[in-house]
Formats: sequence, C-alpha cells, structure tokens
Amino acid sequence: MKKLAALSFAIAAAAATMPAAAQFAKPEDAIKYRQSALFVMQQNFSRVAAMASGKAPFDAKVAADSAAVAEFVAKLPWVGFAEGTDKGRDNRAKAEIWSDKAKFNEYAEKMQTEIGKLNVAAKSGKIDSIKQAVGGVGGSCKTCHDAFRKE
Repeated sequence: MKKLAALSFAIAAAAATMPAAAQFAKPEDAIKYRQSALFVMQQNFSRVAAMASGKAPFDAKVAADSAAVAEFVAKLPWVGFAEGTDKGRDNRAKAEIWSDKAKFNEYAEKMQTEIGKLNVAAKSGKIDSIKQAVGGVGGSCKTCHDAFRKE
C-alpha cells in the first residue's frame, strides 16, 4: 500500500509539472479528473467526520488511514481546473475560479493545510483533536464552495 501511494504521488507530482493541455486530451478529461479526486477526498474526509460527530463508531486506525488518503488526494484536483474546463460534464465550478484564480488558489491551499492538520490529529488517535481538525477542514471547504461552486 505504501509503495502504491508513493508511486501515485510521484506520478501526480510529475503530472503537476506539465502544462494542463499535455495532461488531458480534452477539457472533459480534466473535469472528470478533478471531480474524481474531489470525490475520493470527500469520501475519506466524511468517514473521519462521521466518527468525530458520533455518527459512526470511532476507529483510530480507520480515521488515521482515511485522513492520510484525504491529505494525499487533496493535492491532486487543482491541475484539473485548467483554462477551458469551465463548461461541460455536470460542471458545478463557477466562472470566478478562472477570473479570481488567486483567491481560488488561496482557498485550495488553506484546505490542504487544514487537511494536513486533520492527518496529524488522526495519527494521534485523540478524538478531541480530530473533532477540532474536522471543524477546520469543514470550514475551509465551505468557504471555497460558497465562493466558487454552483449548487
């Protein structure tokens, strides 16, 4: 599993250095990529959040594993927000992503920081630390969705 994660990270890091046009054959591919990455991140975060809220039984190993996956995947979707990917395939991205790219990137970086804190908290196995970190991640996600996501 660790080798697979390391390989995936290396591939993602290499992909992030290429121009977006070289990474995706067509805009729909970029949209599908970013939506898939965000979905995987959300699923893993939600698993931890459910434990933090008492909606699911607390399992320290599952929380740590899920937070680690969420942190890793949180680095992936942003390359999929390339120019020309603002239309199509159930796209819920607002035009402001491209007109205010600096603010969008700031929010993305904030979310990644908060998810990193969640990963640290989950590794501790302390539910109170996890609850606090879940709030930080949830808040950063909401801030970005409010500004940049169509409902």
